[in-house]
This record gives sequence, structure tokens and C-alpha cells, in this order.
Amino acid sequence: MRLCLMIEGQEGVAWDHWVRLARLTEETGLDGLFRSDHYTSIIRPDAGAHDAWATLAGLAAITERIRLGTMVSPATFRHPSVLARMAVTVDHISGGRVEVGMGSGWYEREHRAHGFDFPSGKERFELFAEQVEVVVRSWTEERFEHAGPAYRLTDQRALPRPVQRPHPPLVLGGTVKPRFAALAARFATEVNTLGAPNDELRARRAALDRACAEAGRDPETLEYSVMTACFAGETDADVRDRVARFLEVAGPAGADPDAFLAERRDRWLAGTVDEVATRLDELARVGVTRVFLQHLNHDDDAHVRLAATLR
Repeated sequence: MRLCLMIEGQEGVAWDHWVRLARLTEETGLDGLFRSDHYTSIIRPDAGAHDAWATLAGLAAITERIRLGTMVSPATFRHPSVLARMAVTVDHISGGRVEVGMGSGWYEREHRAHGFDFPSGKERFELFAEQVEVVVRSWTEERFEHAGPAYRLTDQRALPRPVQRPHPPLVLGGTVKPRFAALAARFATEVNTLGAPNDELRARRAALDRACAEAGRDPETLEYSVMTACFAGETDADVRDRVARFLEVAGPAGADPDAFLAERRDRWLAGTVDEVATRLDELARVGVTRVFLQHLNHDDDAHVRLAATLR
């Protein structure tokens, strides 16, 4: 099982925090450091947020081993030609260590605040699907034309080419509904889905397998990963303390850590080291090949070191 650290970068993660987290990720042997792509805080009121791709470019220059990427970049934020070029730039800076997470976007308040269009869910998916095609063709085709509902490209030749061939890993994020599964079977290197009970994760994997079969693709070539909150500890008390620290900023006020955790244990990685290791084994049997550990107390370096022992 590959394990990557995932940071909610819109929650006041300053540049010096990113540098510390990147170095810690490299030192502990975790496989990668990924970040959300948001401009508006979700958990901490009015927290700061550096741009995701500018952050990754900076981290690419000061790291040597770890994979870097977004979980995930919304289709509503950027033109696909811009996203494709940004990703290739980080691919070159990192020497071929970038991965590109893409999704349709969901956070309406953020869109309104920043002046991004927020069309219906159907329209956002259609925009997302068109973006995926443009991004992949920008990376892989010598020259191409594109005339779609949202974008028109004429005699496009995107240089330089990515370091990674045929292109950087493309990770599509979603809950694996039929149109999403068909898109992933056509273009994705990996599908990432949010943590859920094992039966639901198994059903999502089965849906991807069916979509691959319909597309004439070997399902084994499509990786399957989960992103979920992680609260691990040496003891039950350690776990409770970490959840309590999170609740101090996330609320609701007066929430009981034990009750809060009990409602989420079937989809989070929460518990003692042995309990979390057992949960990872369960995920592997479901077909999950990589887990993105949402590290929600981003100043808790001891937790990162502990998470690295779960590999």
C-alpha cells in the first residue's frame, strides 16, 4: 500500500509550514505530499490559502524524492491549456514527480467569493470531461484542433513535452457514477474517491472495472485510491487528543471527540496504530492501491512520523 500525506492547504498553511511538511514527508519515507486546490477555507474561518500550483512549483524545487500533486484541481478554476502548462512546468522542475488531480468542483461559496462561474452539476461535469480531454491531448499529441462546447483550440502544439511519458499520472476524483467511470476508463491513470464503508468502496471499484471492460481497457491498468482523514495514535487517548485538537477549530462547539469519531470510523483511518493498520489491510482487499492521508492538524509533526510507520 502506498501512503501519501494530503494537506488541506486552504486552512492557513503558510509557506514555512509547506517547507517543513515536505521535508518531513521525504525524511519519513512517505510516498508523496499532495494538497487540496481551494482558495477559500472550509474548516478554519478566514484562513489563508496559497495557490496550489504555485505551491507545488516551489516544493518541487526543494524536494528530491516525493510525488507532488493536487487532490483535486476543479475544472471551474482554470482554462485546460493553463492547467496543462502549469503541470508540465512542475513536472520539469521536479524531474518527473508531479501528478495531476482533476475534478468537477463543488464548493459554491468559494466560487461566488472569487467570481468563478458555478454552473449546475451536469454542466460542471461536462466542463470537467472536456478539460480532461484537452489536457491529455496537450500532453500527448504533436498538434491538434479542438472545438467543444466550452473551448476552441486551433493548431495547438504544447511545448515542452512532459518529462514523464506518456504524460504525468492523471488522477480523477469522484464518487464513480456511470459517466465519471466511463471518462476515467478512457483517460485516467488513477481514480481517487473519498473514504466510505468497505461495501461502497467495493461497489465503486466494480463500477470502474465494468467501465474499463466496456472501453476495452484492462481494469488492472487503472489504479484506485482513497482520500480520507487520518487520526492515529499509540493509544486510544492519543487518538482522542488529536480529534479534540481538530474539533477546537472545526467545531461544533462542545462536540464530544468519542462520539464524533464513532460516526466516522467506517470511512476514516482513526484509531491506534494496530487498528489503522487493520483498516489499511481491509482497503487493500477492496482493491485500493494508494491512500491519501488527510492530515488535518497540519502542525502535528509527530502524527506524520507515526503515519509513516503504517506503510
